[in-house]
Amino acid sequence: MPISNDLSRRLRLALQAARHPAADRPLVPLPDKGLAHDHVRLEGTGWLARIPKQSQLGLSAQDNLDYQRACFERAAASGHTPALQGVLPPSEHLPRGALLVQSIEGRPARLPVDLPALAAALASIHALPLPEAASRAPLLNAADPLRALVHEIDAQAAHLGAAGLSVPVLTAIEGERQRLLACVLGTDRPARCLIAFDAHPGNFIVQPDGRAVLVDLEKCRYAYPGLDLAHATLYTSTTWDLDTQAVLSVDEVLEFYATWAGAVGPMAATARPWHGVLRRAMWLWSITWCAKWRALSVEAARTGADGEDWSSQRSEAALVDHVRNRVDHYLSPPVVAEVLGGFHRFEQGLRP
Repeated sequence: MPISNDLSRRLRLALQAARHPAADRPLVPLPDKGLAHDHVRLEGTGWLARIPKQSQLGLSAQDNLDYQRACFERAAASGHTPALQGVLPPSEHLPRGALLVQSIEGRPARLPVDLPALAAALASIHALPLPEAASRAPLLNAADPLRALVHEIDAQAAHLGAAGLSVPVLTAIEGERQRLLACVLGTDRPARCLIAFDAHPGNFIVQPDGRAVLVDLEKCRYAYPGLDLAHATLYTSTTWDLDTQAVLSVDEVLEFYATWAGAVGPMAATARPWHGVLRRAMWLWSITWCAKWRALSVEAARTGADGEDWSSQRSEAALVDHVRNRVDHYLSPPVVAEVLGGFHRFEQGLRP
């Protein structure tokens, strides 16, 4: 049985077991475009089943659902994310469960023309009131988000040796890691807020009225907005998704940051001095993830329903080939050198 047909069958059984009112609706699997979820449209309902393949945060099946539920619920007031309809718990039919979320009608983002819409969407999320510390769980809320990010990068960098990288690339990555460590030693930090931490352009849908909606909220956390701004405009993000591929100029990136600053309010002042640091940090996270994926994607799929699983067996061959192409490209010496040069030009452009 084709994977998509089996997925629809198992989803229907899970809906029936939950006595969900849409259990008898036609189910339409969407193209396999992500390493963390399958998606199935519940025809005639306006809803989409978001079915985890794994937890990118290494969580158990139930904790992963709880975390994603909190992401959608916390971001809802922004008006730029899908509504959450419900959750199907882990079961024999769907071992990792599923979320039922609003199906957003629209088109992929077109860069650079849609950059203002992306900036407005992110600003609406970042400007949400910050909950009291005791109310931020289960979302990540590190005492020092910058230091925590360094730990994440270090964990991914443990795979650099197995990824078969060239000496120039290893040298460049190590140089940026040392640069980031020097920043961590300081005591100043920008204001924290709710961020997506997965704001690459392929995760946005632009509605007919021009409003951008961020549809992937798996990795929200309380940290620094500059990480989202970087993820939305880095070369490793804007050339990732086939539907949104574009190479942005430094001026276009700077204008995106300026548009966000005009929309987000007072937070922009504390964020600005950190744009360069967090842009480099987000690239470090992305490039070490590439090394991690290259090392782990060759492994067999896990048999359990908990935790991470980057095995290529979890996704269709066309998606795996695309990811491998992008990873190889981003880890190549010329691309790494060009990205590092872009950081310098960006930082120059930020100066008064």
